[in-house]
Amino acid sequence: MDSAAIIATEGRAALVTIVLVAGPLLGTVLIVGIVISIVQAATQISEATLSFMPKFLGAIVVLAVSGTWMLRQVETLFVNVLSASTGHWP
Repeated sequence: MDSAAIIATEGRAALVTIVLVAGPLLGTVLIVGIVISIVQAATQISEATLSFMPKFLGAIVVLAVSGTWMLRQVETLFVNVLSASTGHWP
């Protein structure tokens, strides 16, 4: 495989890994934010911490539940990138 094909393949793998790792965290924060916004609109409460704290706690829960999996995804990407750049598999 030539270097341009390796770079393209590893670049695609990096983008997929970014989506896989950031997706659950951003999705959780988005959903919690929408729910809190609906509750704030319905009750006419405009407290900033009411919006921030549930999103923060949701992000912590997602990291606690899937943090190990996320770290393994990033580790796999780095091993693949480094092994492709040296020309041999570990």
